Amino acid sequence: MRAFTGLRGPRAPRAWPLLLVCLIAGTPWSLADSDPPDSAFTNLVGEEMMAKYSNLSLEIHSISLTDKSSMLVEKNITLEKPSNMELTCQFTTSGDLNSINITWRKGDELLENNNYLINASGNTLYTQYTFTIINSKQMGSYSCFFEEEKEQKGTFNIKVPELHGKHKPLITYVGDSTVLVCKCEHCFPTNWTWYRSNGSVQVPVDVHMNDKYVISGKHANETRLKIMHLSEEDGGSYWCHAIFQLGESEEHIELVVLSFLVPLKPFLAIIAEVILLVAFILLCEMYTQKKKKHPEEGKEFEQIEQLKSDDSNGIENNAPRHRKIESGNQ
Repeated sequence: MRAFTGLRGPRAPRAWPLLLVCLIAGTPWSLADSDPPDSAFTNLVGEEMMAKYSNLSLEIHSISLTDKSSMLVEKNITLEKPSNMELTCQFTTSGDLNSINITWRKGDELLENNNYLINASGNTLYTQYTFTIINSKQMGSYSCFFEEEKEQKGTFNIKVPELHGKHKPLITYVGDSTVLVCKCEHCFPTNWTWYRSNGSVQVPVDVHMNDKYVISGKHANETRLKIMHLSEEDGGSYWCHAIFQLGESEEHIELVVLSFLVPLKPFLAIIAEVILLVAFILLCEMYTQKKKKHPEEGKEFEQIEQLKSDDSNGIENNAPRHRKIESGNQ
């Protein structure tokens, strides 16, 4: 890789801060000076800063872009403790390298151009931003911009580790006990705290209620909240909160507490449906039987009437015969 002197942006390595610290650290101090504390303090701070930051781990990350890139190029970086950062963007183009303007931003804030380097090799540009993260304010998104006819952007998202809990609601019953678990994979928070949602406010879990809550953890990267003697009021949202040197992270767990009647409701509903169905069938059967019975009664009535009619006709027909017989005897 060679330095490309025609590019817009810084042209030399960021060596002057180190040189300045070295000069400060090497400045002699005499007891005859009128103001010794200032220079001595500066000397001490310079040495402490060099010793402190030299012991930090180095995080190296890179992104590759081209002038044909159409998708957003991002890289997520997880960081839990202070570190030295080296972020590099590589941009390959078929155009004129001299016409490309390179800048860096943290969020929407433009970073000073003396804090990053620009180099070129063939038709590829390289820009490198080096810095040290020592507090949560330095976390966030760092983006490199290559401004040509079309602007290309690469983003490094630096954040603390995410926590992992139970994504689905945890269902249990009144009177039981349950354990809520939060973990942080490959990371070790300095402190854990549990909260419970009270409306829109998160309220710390009262760990002094030993007969209700117990907080424990088998390892430093996990925390467990045991809730005993559950009632329906214990249901709701719980939050595990982890504190790191560079920020905080939290995870949400939903707890659902059911009464013992709740599982029986579907069964009772099925029984009710069966009873209604049987009652409907019986009513239909009774109606059908009754409907069949009415025609039979009507036929019997017609037969009785017919017999009565036949009997009356027979009596009437026999009466003249008796009269004829009586007249013949006379």
